[in-house]
Amino acid sequence: MAGRLRERVEALKRETFALWLAARHPGTPWFAKAFVAMVVAYAVSPIDLIPDFIPVLGFLDDLVLVPAGIWIAMRLIPAEVLEECRARSAEALSGGKPPGRSAAIVVVAIWVALAVLAAIFVAGL
Repeated sequence: MAGRLRERVEALKRETFALWLAARHPGTPWFAKAFVAMVVAYAVSPIDLIPDFIPVLGFLDDLVLVPAGIWIAMRLIPAEVLEECRARSAEALSGGKPPGRSAAIVVVAIWVALAVLAAIFVAGL
């Protein structure tokens, strides 16, 4: 059972990294890139639609919304682009962990920018 779980985790890593590569691919439509950005931002964001302290429902949104968003994003990306990115992902991950932390940096930058804009708005009232 532990071996099967390890295989599933590795497959999830490959697919997630392939999705990240596809979001940066020039052959991916803009609306798919925007949707992928929203899904990734929601997945790594500390702010949830339903707060985690609410029993069961707090974690249910993470178990349903994030996988559903990934599934929809995969459907929005052209098949040939996704296959190319899956191959690149498998190649990159065969040597260890994926390069860079750019997604986390972008999400943090977005939250900081939103906080600054909210502070400016509140100060202007």
